[in-house]
Amino acid sequence: MINNMISNLINNDFPQIEEAKDLIKEVYLEDSRPWVVGYSGGKDSTVVVQLVFEALNELPKEQLHKKIYVISSDTLVETPLIISSINDTLRRVQEQALKLGLPIETHKVKPPMEKSFWVNIIGKGYPSPNQKFRWCTDRLKIDPANQFILDKVSTFGEVIMVLGVRDDESATRANVMKSHTVEGKVLMRHSTLSNAFVFAPIRNFSLDDVWSYLLNFESPWGDDNHALNKLYQDSASGECPLVVDKTIKESAGSCGNSRFGCWTCTVVTEDKALNGFIESGEDWMLPLLEFRNWLADIRDVRKYRQKYRMNGQVYFRDVRTDVINEVEYVIIPKKSRRKEEKIPLADFTIVDKNDLKDFIRVNNIDLSTGDEPNILIRDNDKLQRLGLGPFTMAAREMILRKLLEVQKNLQHPSDPNYELISEEELKVIRRNWLENGEFEDRVPQIYREVMGYDLDWEYDDRPLFDTEQITDLELLSQEMNIDMKLLKKLISIEKDYNGYKIRRGIAQEIEKALKQDYLHL
Repeated sequence: MINNMISNLINNDFPQIEEAKDLIKEVYLEDSRPWVVGYSGGKDSTVVVQLVFEALNELPKEQLHKKIYVISSDTLVETPLIISSINDTLRRVQEQALKLGLPIETHKVKPPMEKSFWVNIIGKGYPSPNQKFRWCTDRLKIDPANQFILDKVSTFGEVIMVLGVRDDESATRANVMKSHTVEGKVLMRHSTLSNAFVFAPIRNFSLDDVWSYLLNFESPWGDDNHALNKLYQDSASGECPLVVDKTIKESAGSCGNSRFGCWTCTVVTEDKALNGFIESGEDWMLPLLEFRNWLADIRDVRKYRQKYRMNGQVYFRDVRTDVINEVEYVIIPKKSRRKEEKIPLADFTIVDKNDLKDFIRVNNIDLSTGDEPNILIRDNDKLQRLGLGPFTMAAREMILRKLLEVQKNLQHPSDPNYELISEEELKVIRRNWLENGEFEDRVPQIYREVMGYDLDWEYDDRPLFDTEQITDLELLSQEMNIDMKLLKKLISIEKDYNGYKIRRGIAQEIEKALKQDYLHL
């Protein structure tokens, strides 16, 4: 790559750059549809924004007839160095565009607090994402970007997405782009947004073309592209692109094993970006890497997970057994960073599936906690285990406490007030816990214990009952043989509908609570 770049520089031979800029001008002048340019902070999107900026600056001012929105996705858990770089670039692009009179606006799109990473993990108990359950991409990246696009569609009728996607980036990406290409047309159809079209001005660029351009042409807003190149070298990684198309989520959403994006990403086995930054001297980020690895490690630990899904559904997983040296073992398969386990079958209590409900009742087993004995369920000739659901409340409290401890002790070199979790997220988490019957109001307690001071918690979010009343409820539910979690849920439903003259929907909510699987094993 370096030899090609030197050769290009000597010969001043960059025909693909002028061709790309000419194409950008042609498509820009073609109609009045505004553009939304995706910027991820990486090399490809930087090339696109730079080429668009230069192309517009070369047009006569009277031809600059429509807006260009440069948007960047902030998942709220971006790697600190990357989001800092993105913020600086967006500010410089905006300032220089205003100075030159270019119709460019920069925006950051974020998930609503109710869908943030920590609200999902700590507030709702979602297990950390993995390859099979990658809930994060839609909520944190695709939906916020698409909402911005839809807002522009509602205003202008149609929009054009300008993305830094290239055919030689991956075979999957090339096939997706080909499937949406109309022969003879520059614009591609967007797979999910009917009034949005995709323009890929560097579609035919090679990796050499990308770096040749960035390292030989100065940034028009004053960024140092050599620093971007060093960022790649330091992180030993590729960027996590701004994803706006659910059909390419599987190839782009987790960004593979070589990426920089969310510092919390547990989809990959090893976070090469954080490792790379730390090895390059940014050792202040070591606590982030350790926390991320710990979060990945506890994901499938049974004592940290409920034994039914969020909707109350109980499900079963078949288990595999093997005889080794005349001893029969239950084989727990390898997952993510966890090694395969072999547990002697003799360590388990085997319960017939028809007897499971009585076994749970007699042994007073609470499926919402980690207090689960080693049981296997016999279903005809198969052995099964109870499937795993959300993180238990104890695990969510543990994650929150550990996260706050990391935040309190983190030594960010340029921002002493850097937050890993925002005050707004903490308040949404608190509301989630209270609405789901956790009347003890643990979020303010944990925050005070770790941070040493209180936040300005909302008055209306106070718990319904004090400690003594909760104890009385627990004793009463035990005496009447009523599930305490169900009782808490029913009280929360009543609170939500309290004060309404017409309580439409309350009967359905109560019915849903009463029909949860785990109550009727």
